[in-house]
Amino acid sequence: MSKKTTIYDIAKALNITAATVSRALNNNPRISEDTKKLVLETAEKLNYKQNRLALALKSGKSKNVGVVLPLINRNLFSNVIRGIEEELNPMGYNVIICQTHDEEKKEADIIQNLLDAQVDGIIISIARYTKNTKHLEQILKKNIPLIFFDRKLEIKGSSSVTLDDFRGAYEATQHLIEQGCTRIAHFTVDRSVDIYKKRFDGYKQALINNGIDFNEDYVIALESKIESGKEAAKKLMALKNPPDAIFSASDLGALGAIQYLRGIGIRIPQDFCVVGFSNEPFTQFMELTISTVDQAPILMGKTAAKVFLEQMKSEKVTIERRMVLSPSLKIRKSSSRTNHAE
Repeated sequence: MSKKTTIYDIAKALNITAATVSRALNNNPRISEDTKKLVLETAEKLNYKQNRLALALKSGKSKNVGVVLPLINRNLFSNVIRGIEEELNPMGYNVIICQTHDEEKKEADIIQNLLDAQVDGIIISIARYTKNTKHLEQILKKNIPLIFFDRKLEIKGSSSVTLDDFRGAYEATQHLIEQGCTRIAHFTVDRSVDIYKKRFDGYKQALINNGIDFNEDYVIALESKIESGKEAAKKLMALKNPPDAIFSASDLGALGAIQYLRGIGIRIPQDFCVVGFSNEPFTQFMELTISTVDQAPILMGKTAAKVFLEQMKSEKVTIERRMVLSPSLKIRKSSSRTNHAE
């Protein structure tokens, strides 16, 4: 195994002290620009790598940020990561990505591991069933910034970047009403989770504001899966007075419904309109494009990263920010009877 280059090797090559090399590598103002340039060139030539752990111990900063999310293979979360990295990487931060698979215990273990690794901050979308806040409060006790995105809990000292889910759901339902739909069903996921409760509330309020009776039979809870959407649509169409539209809190649920409805000969959007939520990539690349609510995930990630950077610059131990992003309704073929689709 080849021996690692140290600052002593650089010092020997340049006939200067190791202390001068160390100061030059750390951009100390006492060292001339010419010496800094020479040290950096020699360091590169000798393939010198700074010890990040040693730097962290010296400065108290690891330049690492933990990003904790339920699942990495969802468009929302992968694009949030992209937004975070686009803001943090140029500032010299590395992003450590961890997924909880929606398990509270796994989430708590991940948080402890990140704290043990001395991360400078944690940006998190909580697991669906997380109710205990002890592991999250532990972050704040160590004076480490805690920023929620998408799914959040109200914890004093934390910040959050979320979407206006109520407004997104309201606008989606209002759009269906404007297409002439009067019996609008709703696919919810788990209303104990704040985002799904707000989407349900937005749907219900749009009905009330338009003088349409709310029908509990039209609300079906499902998993965010295609098969669940198919099963839910089948239940709805078996009702004595089936709906003529669905607003789904999940794009996968909307896709499953569309597949089932078209399979039994229902024309979309002529006979039945469907709107989803999340703007997953498949919604715009299908033959029948799906109307959906965009969650601005890259902006969400960038905003969360900016909140973290703001806190790192702040002299206060903690700052609290509550950032709410505006949703955007993407009108496509699955709901457009008036040819306003993208």
